Amino acid sequence: MKSTDTGVIQAASTALSELDGYRLIYCEDDKSASSRLDELKIDLIFYDLDPKNFGPDNALTQSRLSHAACSRIVVCSNAETADGARVCEDTASYLYLVKPLAEKQIRMAVKRALEHAELSRRHRLLSRELKLSLDEDMFGKTESGSVQGGVSRFERLVYASSEMAEVVAEAKVAATTDMPVLIRGATGTGKELLARAIHFNSNRANSPMHSQNCGGVSDDALYSELFGHVRGGFPGAIADRLGLFRAADGGTVFLDEVSEVSSQFQVALLRFLQEGEVKPLGSDKTLNSDVRIIAASNRSIEEMVEKGQFRRDLYYRLKGFQLELPALKNRKEDIPVLTNFFVEKYAGVVGRRVLGVTTEVLNKLENFPFPGNVRELETEVQRLVAVAEQGGYIALRHLSEKISNAPAPNDESSNFMPSGATLKEKVESLEQAILTQSLTACHWNQSKVADELGISRVGLANKIKRYGLRKG
Repeated sequence: MKSTDTGVIQAASTALSELDGYRLIYCEDDKSASSRLDELKIDLIFYDLDPKNFGPDNALTQSRLSHAACSRIVVCSNAETADGARVCEDTASYLYLVKPLAEKQIRMAVKRALEHAELSRRHRLLSRELKLSLDEDMFGKTESGSVQGGVSRFERLVYASSEMAEVVAEAKVAATTDMPVLIRGATGTGKELLARAIHFNSNRANSPMHSQNCGGVSDDALYSELFGHVRGGFPGAIADRLGLFRAADGGTVFLDEVSEVSSQFQVALLRFLQEGEVKPLGSDKTLNSDVRIIAASNRSIEEMVEKGQFRRDLYYRLKGFQLELPALKNRKEDIPVLTNFFVEKYAGVVGRRVLGVTTEVLNKLENFPFPGNVRELETEVQRLVAVAEQGGYIALRHLSEKISNAPAPNDESSNFMPSGATLKEKVESLEQAILTQSLTACHWNQSKVADELGISRVGLANKIKRYGLRKG
């Protein structure tokens, strides 16, 4: 809900209580509203219109492309009815309401808007599944939002695997407490998304959450970012700085790559976790701040403790709850649902209509190791949406070369045993298999194969002739 009108806020708060299953997130301006849309799963935007400050970058207009499935209701004053009607039409909003608002009016409008959005979603899914059923050999019923279900969400986290379900279940328990949380996972697995989900499902949700990456930052710079500093506290400090610990008072601070902080800074961090004390750089005053710490690392801090690289007492302070995010290659069931989620997300952003993803593409994606995890998959899907034809399906020809040419785990070459009695015969058998695999992967582009194998094109041609290799 974006509004600064206390009357509207009060009416909406009374009409849409948590007891009825509603959760309201208040935003004072378009910038914070856009930020919340990216952080949370929002079903409806309740937008209090101010025509004087309604710029081109407003959250309502942006949400039409970036969050197309999200319903929108515009609120305007009696003198701004014409503006409200125009904005409602331009942003494809469900309707507009005129102040003053009655609680029953708000409750009914929101209920009808959400019902309309759900019916539209089901219609899209059924239409897509009906179209897919026309050719079940080519397209599979793997729609992430299928009416059969099986897909779960925890804010912006989308998953179907039992591994992620266990992590999310523990994260939901952690969200009900004020204890620190330590998240471990490889780069790109979604550590910050999980941290934000915990924050927005805790009793600190109405207070701010700030993030700080601790990797590659000097002690003085990191101390200034977190604890703040006073003017003149060090050369170049021309003004006071509040620091994230005080700026997030009552909320959460997310420390990414906490394993990278120096042993000296670990002492300051431990002091804050024990006492909640903040002493700005260059100041003699000690202040207090009530902040929950969620830390993350792509390294095993437990192993670092055993090697003497990380303070044991700080580790025990951070691991009130310890969550382990599995790599994407270890939860392949999540790849189809994430793929479809990203397709819908980026199709809305660029204004393209993509009907779905073929089974062959999903098989290729499931068999790719994705060293960059979910972040790498998201980038690949974003590119696929950009190159796919309007109103068509994402097919094999749209995949990037590194994924389309990656051998499947059950490829014959993965368990290939060279034939022949002598070493020379075995080497020739292996060479023939490598040539066949490379030529097939590169679609018999001999120049490309020669470059990849580090041989001349003439040498490659001689080997093809020697082994009697033929295309197909």
